[in-house]
Amino acid sequence: MKIGISYFFLLYTFISFNACNLKSNSNFVFANNPVIAHRGAWKTNNLPHNSIASLKQAIALNCTGSEFDVRITADDVLIVTHDPDYNNLIVEESTYAELSKFKLSNGETLPRLKEYLIAGMKNNDSTGLVIEIKPAKIEGRNQIIAENVMKLVKELKAEPYILTYISFSYEILNRIKELDPNAKTQYLDGSKAPERLKEDGITGLDYLVYTYKKHPQWMTSAKELDLVLNAWTVNKTEDIDWFLANDFDYITTDQPELVFERIQASPVNNGYELVWSDEFNYNGKPDPNNWVYDYGFIANQEKQYYTDSLKNARVENGQLIIEAHKEKIANKDFKNPEIKDWAKYKREIDSALYTSARIKTEGLAAWQYGYIEVRAKLPKGRGMWPAIWMLSENRRTIGWPESGEIDIMEHVGYDNDSVHGTIHTKAYNHMKGTQKGKAIFIDNPNDEFHVFALEWTPEKMDFILDGVVYNHIKNEHKTTAEWPFDQKFYLILNVAVGGMWGGQKGIDDSIFPQKMVVDYVRVFQKKK
Repeated sequence: MKIGISYFFLLYTFISFNACNLKSNSNFVFANNPVIAHRGAWKTNNLPHNSIASLKQAIALNCTGSEFDVRITADDVLIVTHDPDYNNLIVEESTYAELSKFKLSNGETLPRLKEYLIAGMKNNDSTGLVIEIKPAKIEGRNQIIAENVMKLVKELKAEPYILTYISFSYEILNRIKELDPNAKTQYLDGSKAPERLKEDGITGLDYLVYTYKKHPQWMTSAKELDLVLNAWTVNKTEDIDWFLANDFDYITTDQPELVFERIQASPVNNGYELVWSDEFNYNGKPDPNNWVYDYGFIANQEKQYYTDSLKNARVENGQLIIEAHKEKIANKDFKNPEIKDWAKYKREIDSALYTSARIKTEGLAAWQYGYIEVRAKLPKGRGMWPAIWMLSENRRTIGWPESGEIDIMEHVGYDNDSVHGTIHTKAYNHMKGTQKGKAIFIDNPNDEFHVFALEWTPEKMDFILDGVVYNHIKNEHKTTAEWPFDQKFYLILNVAVGGMWGGQKGIDDSIFPQKMVVDYVRVFQKKK
C-alpha cells in the first residue's frame, strides 16, 4: 500500500513539475498553414485516434492544429475519446478506473485530458490544440464539462497552446466565452448562419463540407464578418482544393499529408486569389449570372445545333452537364440572307441532325491574365469535339484571328488519348497552319476527372494537364499579330459534333448521347 501511494505521489510530482516547465515556452507561435489534424495525425502510421502518439505526429508534421475530443466520466475525470461508449462502457456512466483498464490499440492508456495537454505542450513550438468538447447526455453536465476543461487549461497555463474550442453544443461554447472572453470558439453543428454566430460572440464556423456546398454564401458573409472559417472532415482532393481556393483559415482532415501536398499545388500558394468560380452546387440551368448561351450553327462546319435546352445544358448533382444528342431540329437561319457567304452552310441546311450546347461568360465576366482551371470528364466517340477555350472581348470589333484565341483544352474523339492546348493569332492560326499548339497524353479522359488549366501572364502562357505544363508559349514582344493577349478574354465551354477537325474521320451515330461533365470552373488572379 505504501509503495502504491509513493508511486502515485512521484507520478503526480513529475506531471506537476513538467507542467510548470511547459508553461514558459515563449517561442510558441501557431504554424503558418491551414492544416488541422482530425483526432491527431493517425492515418498514415495507423495510430489510434485521439492518442498521444497521433498528437505527437501532428506536431511532427507542423500542423497548425491537432483536434481531439473530450468527454467526462461518471467520476468527473476529463478523458480524450470520441465515442460516447468505450469498449462497450458508456463513458458518462463509468468511472475512469473502469474505462482505463482497456488500452488503446498501440498500448497507450486511455488518456486523461491533463496528460494530453501536457504532451501537447512538450517539445511543441507551433501546433495548436483544438479541443472539441462533446455534449453530455445527462442534464446539467454540459456546464460541468465546460467549466472543468477551462479550469484545467488555466491550471496548466496552457492558454497559449489552445488554438480554439469547438463543440456541437451552443451551451458549451457560450459557457466558455463567459469563463474566458478571449477564448476562440467555433460551432460545429452547421445550423446557424454566420450573422447569428457573430451576434452571439462565437469566433467562427467549423462546418461539414456539405454545409458549405449547400450554403456557399456563408463563406462570403463569414469573411465580411471577420469570422474564422474551418471545414471538417476534408479528405477528398477536390474538396481540399476548393477550400484552399476559397482561402479557408483551417481545413480539418484525416489526411494532413495530402493537404500539405495540395497546398504546394494550389494557385494560392503562388500568390493567386480566387476571383470568379462556378462550383455548380445547384440544380437546373447554368447560373444566368455566370453564363449565357450561343444558338444555332456557329462555326467550323460543325454539325450540331446549339440550344439552351436542359437536355443539352444542365446542372445536377453538383456538376455541369453539356450533352450532345442525335436528334433533328429546325434551323432558324435556313435561307437567312443575312448570313455571310463565308458561312453560307449555316443558311443552306434546313434542319440539324444533332443538338448540343455552348455556354460562355461573354458580357458577364472577362479577365486579363490569370490562372484558369476546369475539372472535367470528356465525351467519348468518333465525331466528338469538346473544348474549353477563350475569346477576346474585342473580337466583334477587330475580328478573328487578330483578336486572339486561347484553347485551354481541345479533344477530338477519334484521338481519345490526347488533349491539345493552343493559341491562335493573326500570325499564328490554323488557317495558315501556323497555330502554336501541343498535345499531351491523357489517361482515361472519359470516365475520370482531369484538371485542365492555363497560367497566363504578360510574359507567357502555360497549358497544364493535372499539374503538368505541356505547352509553354513565350511573349515574343513583337506586335499584336503575335501576342494579342494583353486584354480581357471571356471563357467558353462547348461540345461540338463533327466539323473541320472533330469530323475528319466521320461521326459514329451509335455513341449518342455524349456529354462533357464539369465539376468546377475557377479563375484566379494575382493578389493586388
